Amino acid sequence: MSARAPDHAPALPGIAAIQQLAAGEMEAVNRLIRSRLASDVVLINQISEHIIAAGGKRLRPMLVVLAARALGHAGPEPHQLAAIIEFIHTSTLLHDDVVDESDLRRGRKTANALWGNAPSVLVGDFLYSRSFQLMVELDSMPIMQVLADTTNQIAEGEVLQLLHVHNPDTDEATYLRVIERKTAVLFAAATRLGALQAGADAATQQRLHDFGMNLGLAFQIADDVLDYTADAEALGKNLGDDLAEGKATLPLIHAMAHGGAKVRARLRDIVEAGDAAAMPEVLAAIAQTGGIEYSRERAGHYATLATRALDPLPDSPWRDALLGLANYATARNH
Repeated sequence: MSARAPDHAPALPGIAAIQQLAAGEMEAVNRLIRSRLASDVVLINQISEHIIAAGGKRLRPMLVVLAARALGHAGPEPHQLAAIIEFIHTSTLLHDDVVDESDLRRGRKTANALWGNAPSVLVGDFLYSRSFQLMVELDSMPIMQVLADTTNQIAEGEVLQLLHVHNPDTDEATYLRVIERKTAVLFAAATRLGALQAGADAATQQRLHDFGMNLGLAFQIADDVLDYTADAEALGKNLGDDLAEGKATLPLIHAMAHGGAKVRARLRDIVEAGDAAAMPEVLAAIAQTGGIEYSRERAGHYATLATRALDPLPDSPWRDALLGLANYATARNH
């Protein structure tokens, strides 16, 4: 199930149309990102450029701009907030790849695979601290409060996930707590900050926060489904990475909860060992228990909650773009 507009409404924009709408805004954000990445330490420039140039759709910074514009804000101020969000996100990617021992992201070698773990962690720290320099420049305690709380929650999510690596007793509630902190809180911060920059009242800020939170949950659940269903080349990473890292995500959690005793016992052993070679067995168990369909339904549920949060916003192309991203979160194949 995916979020959609009512039958009488025009079709919501797809990702290409959303990117086209925001193209001018994101060019300004990208210019700011590159100008503020500059350092007189050459290795910082090399690693930062490598991960920034890897691209991606820049969804998180785009959300800042879309939220602010959907609430009528016309100035350039959201661009700096968007850059802050992207720096935080990029720093977490560098750290995640070291923790997960990943060697491929978005179809390219990870920074840790090219330069080693220590430089990747330290450049991640540089990006993280640079984001705080940009925050201070804005001289807004409410903005700093949102971002301080968000970065703290992200760190909690990383540790919580680490505690459950190779843990076959990880249940759906625990999984949701992890992805809320690791992924959804930064989506929520992006949309709340856009509302805050637009001068929205507290209730509207909360609605935009709720939109971002539910969008982030939908996005991450859908992403975890792709680890079991996507084409590796399209996905830009190795399929089965979650399994190899001992991470039990929702399709597998569902299979462990609903499979027969023999299947459950075998899946427990696979998770404990991080046995990527057992991927065919895992896929069979997930298929037998409807794990993919269940996970997609849960992603659709959160996407629907996201769209409902925007009900009071006035009609505009920017609001439609936010709604379109809720569709995209669950419908994408990479």
